[in-house]
Amino acid sequence: MPESDQLNTSSEPELIDLYQKPDKIYTRSFEGFYRNLRLAGGAFLFLLYFGTVWLNWNGRQAVLFDLPERKFHIFTATFWPQDFILLSWLLIICAFGLFAITVFAGRVWCGYTCPQSVFTWVFMWAEQITEGDRNQRIRRDKGPMTAEKFLRKLAKHSIWLGVSAATAITFVGYFTPIRELLPDLLTWQAGTWAVFWIGFFILATYANAGWLREMVCLHMCPYARFQSVMFDRDTLVVAYDRARGESRGSRKKGIDPKSQGLGDCIDCSVCVQVCPTGIDIRNGLQIGCIGCAACVDACDNIMDKMGYEKGLIRYTTDNELSGNKTHWLRPRLIGYSIALLAMIGLFIWSLNSRSALELDILRDRNQLYRTTSDGSIENIYTLKVANKDQRPLTMTVKLKDMGDLSSRSDMQFTVNAGEVAQHVVRLILPAGSVHSGSRDIEFIISTDQPEIPPVTAESRFIAPQL
Repeated sequence: MPESDQLNTSSEPELIDLYQKPDKIYTRSFEGFYRNLRLAGGAFLFLLYFGTVWLNWNGRQAVLFDLPERKFHIFTATFWPQDFILLSWLLIICAFGLFAITVFAGRVWCGYTCPQSVFTWVFMWAEQITEGDRNQRIRRDKGPMTAEKFLRKLAKHSIWLGVSAATAITFVGYFTPIRELLPDLLTWQAGTWAVFWIGFFILATYANAGWLREMVCLHMCPYARFQSVMFDRDTLVVAYDRARGESRGSRKKGIDPKSQGLGDCIDCSVCVQVCPTGIDIRNGLQIGCIGCAACVDACDNIMDKMGYEKGLIRYTTDNELSGNKTHWLRPRLIGYSIALLAMIGLFIWSLNSRSALELDILRDRNQLYRTTSDGSIENIYTLKVANKDQRPLTMTVKLKDMGDLSSRSDMQFTVNAGEVAQHVVRLILPAGSVHSGSRDIEFIISTDQPEIPPVTAESRFIAPQL
């Protein structure tokens, strides 16, 4: 029996301290298709994140979440707190999208688009250009502090802090106009809250991508905990082909491994050395695997050098590894996809049917009604109208059924684009009216733009009962 297959039944079970300090992971550089794919995706995400904040649209920042004004501008659309139901829809869509992609292709979100992973790769690149590749960093960390070592680490941390600062300023720039924020920071005139949040996100980015790294994926991210519930034997994951690779062992190039009783794995451990979470994929699927395929690229390079077929480590499924057929269309994936498409359709419908107007009616709180000098009964209403359109609109106020009620107020007023206006309406019930007493009334607000449907709101006219 091979030594690796033997079990030591005489010794006590090994106790592992989950709170012990983990060994530092030193990743090595590598090349490959999936690395290039990840670089292209990361460059696109960086361009989207750092570039969108600088776009202008109709004289304002294209994407701006204006918390003091409670307006959220996204290009042509302006959203209000009343539209937060759309945010709920969007979050549900993202959740089901994540479920669907996990059932189909495992943790590709983590490996290619998760901010934690993207910034961790950037920080590891900073390590490599300042402190050298894996073996050089290990050797320097074991050695004493020298002037060269200090300068290299200073350069590394400077790049880390620079990337963290750019990330934090950009993030705050989505809530405070970036073209005002930068001059204020340079002249020490930025607001207290802006400075606080910039400092907070600098620290968060620096700590998460520079120091915590795989700890976030292993111990802090909830997605790592429930991913296994959504996996099945047809889920596409990064896996080691044990039937082809075992038994492992070193050998010279050009020698037939079967003649020595070996598989294709030469036990070089390069797949472990490139892994950002430090796992050995040859031990099977683990919670630490983020599906980045770094081990696939590294192993393919070794297979090329040895003259073996690529794919010893590859994207595959449990069924394929077992020699069975992979079922790409299956009930769980179809169910998630149908639910996702249905919610996207409902979201688009809700977005398109969103009214450009919002109306609230406030009655005068000082008194229920007022009796005028001629014996008429007067009620005072404050109409709060939000114009969500990008144009100024002229509003016309009507009652669904005026009856014997009349108004002493101007029933037309203008609300500028993206503003909330208040308009006072005084309704009069003539003295001696047959329709005395309280009644329900309905206000109707229409605009000078026929494509914008009117909005209504109910209130109550209060009068004494004769």
